[in-house]
Amino acid sequence: MLEPKASRPHWPDALQNPPKDLSGLKPWHWALERLEKSHNYWIATTRPDGRPHLMVVWGIWWRGAFWFSTGPRTRKARNIAADPHVVIGTEKADEAVILEGTAEEIKDRAVWKQLAQIYNAKYGGDVEPILMASDGCIFRVTPQIAFGQDEHAENFADAATRWQF
Repeated sequence: MLEPKASRPHWPDALQNPPKDLSGLKPWHWALERLEKSHNYWIATTRPDGRPHLMVVWGIWWRGAFWFSTGPRTRKARNIAADPHVVIGTEKADEAVILEGTAEEIKDRAVWKQLAQIYNAKYGGDVEPILMASDGCIFRVTPQIAFGQDEHAENFADAATRWQF
């Protein structure tokens, strides 16, 4: 996967005159580290009536996408079936990475098996027997745009970064 292009986000209330150069922007590896190491992730979906739904999930960053599992009757799975656009956020708001993308259900059990091994290494336990015997769903979220914000950066506003895929 090619590295996404970094730029400054549109932030009219904080960056009326954004710097022309790209110094201060976070590199993609900064975002990847947080996507890979976060334990909990926020997922925002949209109900069929347009109301938002926010929930916490466990997941992994793998093959240039975010992957998670859930039951087919959960609100988030039903929302994704109606509208695949989702937002994923890492757990630490002071070093936030936010992905906007589309979720696709993955039904290939061979992929599930690979995913279970990676999931087990991250979270411990053995999810493979549960996953393979269940009627659960696995989703891959393909990112379209991502944002990063590091409160610990020397210049908070200049460190806000947008990555386009």
